[in-house]
Amino acid sequence: MVISRPDPAGPANPVGDGLHLLRFTGALYCQADLTAPWGVAFPAIEPCMMLPVVLSGRCVLEIGGELHTLEAGSAALITRGVPHRLLSSPDAPSTGLFDIPVERVGETYERMRFGGGGERTQIAYAAMTVDEPLTARLVAELPDLIRMDAWDEGEPGAFGTVLRLLAHEAQTLEPGGEAVMTRLADVLVIQVLRQWLRTSDEAGTGWLAALRDPHVGRALGRLHARPEHDWSLVELARQAGMSRSAFAERFTALLGEPPMRYLAAWRLEQAYTALTTSTDPVAVVARRVGYGSEAAFGRAFKRHHGTSPGAVRRSGPARSAGSLRTASDGVG
Repeated sequence: MVISRPDPAGPANPVGDGLHLLRFTGALYCQADLTAPWGVAFPAIEPCMMLPVVLSGRCVLEIGGELHTLEAGSAALITRGVPHRLLSSPDAPSTGLFDIPVERVGETYERMRFGGGGERTQIAYAAMTVDEPLTARLVAELPDLIRMDAWDEGEPGAFGTVLRLLAHEAQTLEPGGEAVMTRLADVLVIQVLRQWLRTSDEAGTGWLAALRDPHVGRALGRLHARPEHDWSLVELARQAGMSRSAFAERFTALLGEPPMRYLAAWRLEQAYTALTTSTDPVAVVARRVGYGSEAAFGRAFKRHHGTSPGAVRRSGPARSAGSLRTASDGVG
């Protein structure tokens, strides 16, 4: 999907730029070997994206009162971690995820063997937390469920290639296989989102609509790429190829806030991510997002996030699979 002509001064594809903002932290990866009849009930796990990928056989996904058949080569991205069930057949009974014994292979990776001994299905399953608030705008505009089949994109396709690699790693689990599988799962999420962006109807307003807009999207791409730059409304309008008033009106109509307010929030969202993913001093982070004064940065950060930069820096890492199991005991 071409949004605008390539330009060395900034991103040529603002929608692709939006996907690059996604940051995942693996909370739970599972390779499941299942024999009919079987059923696994997944509780709500927030703020997670969940991705079951059928490597062989078939299954039924029950979510939101609807049934979806998934065959080998199918993936289902559940964007908001809502409760759902994977079943060998629509009428199969289910057991809660955390009530099924598993083999712990690593801190966030496990293997499951479960079922009644009948027809076999292999599933790779990932539950990934998405860093907030950086990806909040994108995730908020996604549907609850995005399905994709390897054959949707034709052969040879990137999705099918990654799927075959994932199936190979799941079956062999050689040294380093856990790390390979978790990274392949991350790639599959991006592939599913790309397919959805190519085929979905364009929303009239919102962040994705703004990224797709040939004028506003161009300015957003520049702003996202250089948050530290001393942007002005006049310069952003020039990047968009519009007059200042027309740009401000169009930007506000799409995003629900004026450009300079969006810029201020974007900088502080970038700062939040930097504080949680790097060891750079707060003063360095402040400069990186366009603040010359650490004190001014601290005040703005607390107004926006409700906490100080130092408190965010001291916050713990994302939950691991073990803590997910503890938090979800008895849910099924």
